Amino acid sequence: MPAKYAAKILLVDDDDGNRKALALLLRTAGYRVTTVDSGEAALELLAESTYGVVLTDLFLPGVSGIDILKRIKEDSPATNVILITGHASAETAVEAMKEGAFDYITKPVDFEKLKILVSKAVDKSRLVAENLYLRQQLRGKYKFDNMIGNSLAMQQVFSRLEKILHTDSTIMILGESGTGKELVARAIHFNGPRKEKPFVAINCGAIPADLLESELFGHVRGSFTGAIADKYGKFEAADGGTILLDEIGTMPLHLQMKLLRVLQEHEIERVGSSHKMKLNVRVISATNADLEQQVASGQFREDLYYRLNVIPVVLPPLRERREDIALLAKHFLHKQQVGMNRPEMVLEADALEVLEEYDWPGNVREMENIIERTVALTDGDRITAEDLPLALRRCRRRPTQSPVWPKLGEKGIDLPQMVAELERDMIIQALDSGNGVKARAAALLGLNRTTLVEKIRRLGMARDMEKEA
Repeated sequence: MPAKYAAKILLVDDDDGNRKALALLLRTAGYRVTTVDSGEAALELLAESTYGVVLTDLFLPGVSGIDILKRIKEDSPATNVILITGHASAETAVEAMKEGAFDYITKPVDFEKLKILVSKAVDKSRLVAENLYLRQQLRGKYKFDNMIGNSLAMQQVFSRLEKILHTDSTIMILGESGTGKELVARAIHFNGPRKEKPFVAINCGAIPADLLESELFGHVRGSFTGAIADKYGKFEAADGGTILLDEIGTMPLHLQMKLLRVLQEHEIERVGSSHKMKLNVRVISATNADLEQQVASGQFREDLYYRLNVIPVVLPPLRERREDIALLAKHFLHKQQVGMNRPEMVLEADALEVLEEYDWPGNVREMENIIERTVALTDGDRITAEDLPLALRRCRRRPTQSPVWPKLGEKGIDLPQMVAELERDMIIQALDSGNGVKARAAALLGLNRTTLVEKIRRLGMARDMEKEA
């Protein structure tokens, strides 16, 4: 039997004959039906349990069908209400629909029509309930409690976020790639007053400049080649909610002017249309670029910069909050264990040391990817330094002081050996700085790549590197 037939239905009718006949019809169709003969009894049941559909007579003594409808819309938005009336009128229908009724049907009831209405109401109820569940899951996922960081830098970020949650101010999130700018934007949305409304993100740098305006504001049919139908843009999709304009620094200047007008007037025009649409959207922007420098060079409008940068939130790079590295690594390790259905794994002390000494140019995103890769490729339940990528192990920080070379004494020194050791040390440092890429290391040393490869071979370093790999 299809899942929808398991739906619970509450039937409210003070006419015994109608109530019994409708209950029999619905039970025969496979629904679970509870019946009551008054509005008061219906409200008592609704306070104790949730129903997918409520089918109620409009005119009841005492608490009416409209009263039941109003209570349900306040307490159980996923429940759909179908009203039954023997006094059909346009006024009755309009009032019922204004109050949020799914539909209404007149007496004598057409059983086939009623079954179709109930089936549609059940489907819609399920979709609304699933949507509410997903939103609750999102709110849980993006709670500030789930954001990792005990460092002073992150505690300052959390403190600022708590202060701006219930404002409608425009926010700019600044930080290097991989620091979690979109995660923070979602947390602001799903913990604030707009959490029941849409959150829409758009990466301004990932869309060609000639298409970005249409993506943001929509277009009308025929406005340009290929515009075969009307299309609404991201701002319309976010109406009532929040839009994240990621990589805002890549937006072309002519669009910056249009965005400034949207922020000032709270209205948009689709491409090819002169019709203005009022919108209520909270704007959050994000960038890893130095917008002040772009303003100085004329690449970014100064007036738009100040409009967007009302409340700045600066996310520190991972290398500036090393005390969070172990915490994040263990968090991602647990996440990947669960995702890959692996038994509990442990990060050994030498592995944590490597992770804490690495500078993480890709920040938190890079760490999550590396932990995922390591969990997938490690056979045992313990992760050691040797299980981590070679690039991380090569980049362990070394003492900055210059090596102390022995002075030339009466017995002399082995100059070729000393030169070889110096070459070896410089090559290792260059490989560290170049993340193991020989072409980068060669450039740092002022050598051709082939020359560097030959030196590595001549110094016997290739065998050591193969062992490390």
